[in-house]
Amino acid sequence: MNPDPSELQALEQTLGYEFRDVSLLQLAITHPSASGNQSKPSDDNQRMEFLGDAILQAVISVALYRLHPEKDEGHLTKARAGLVNGTSLAAKAAALGLEQHLVLGHGQRTEFERGKESALEDALEALVAALYLDGGLHAANDFVIRVFADELANPDSIPTIENPKGELQERLQGGTGVSPTYELLSASGPAHAREFEVAVLHAGDELGRGSGGSKKEAESQAALTALAKLRDE
Repeated sequence: MNPDPSELQALEQTLGYEFRDVSLLQLAITHPSASGNQSKPSDDNQRMEFLGDAILQAVISVALYRLHPEKDEGHLTKARAGLVNGTSLAAKAAALGLEQHLVLGHGQRTEFERGKESALEDALEALVAALYLDGGLHAANDFVIRVFADELANPDSIPTIENPKGELQERLQGGTGVSPTYELLSASGPAHAREFEVAVLHAGDELGRGSGGSKKEAESQAALTALAKLRDE
């Protein structure tokens, strides 16, 4: 089912952007349930979500880097993770009213409600991709910066992942039943200013590295890196 042209125009007004190719906007709001069992990968917003995720991460990273030269890598990583996690993106999508514009399959409302947060997250990322494909990086960048303006201006206000090690363990155990392990790679510096580097491993594969003034801090940073990597896959 295709959305009414007036609905697409209303969404364009919300986004603050008029599409040259409105089919890109239409595809970005097409939930997988709307494309049917015999669909092609290009029939819903999942490929666009893949692209939009990468663009969103890059735009947020560059903005944090440029706006906050006083923040070290650890603070920037935490801030980015707090902005691009599923809960944050779904909240932004809800604030934009994307739910009312999503194109769902017939009778799929109940199924949508079960995975609502993920669907809204995907839709926002797909919209970033649609803006990029239609208007280039400038269009995507302007939208992302506008939507996240308050948080980017004050990264200390961004809700962060309180327990990255616990979240990583829950995610990995839920998928494979295997817990991550942490390996100390190095410890350097004088006793009053030690610097630790740790790698997090899962089933023999390295998922990320982190550093900090204590082993605990380094492990948390490694877990944040791993969570960001898993989210990109």
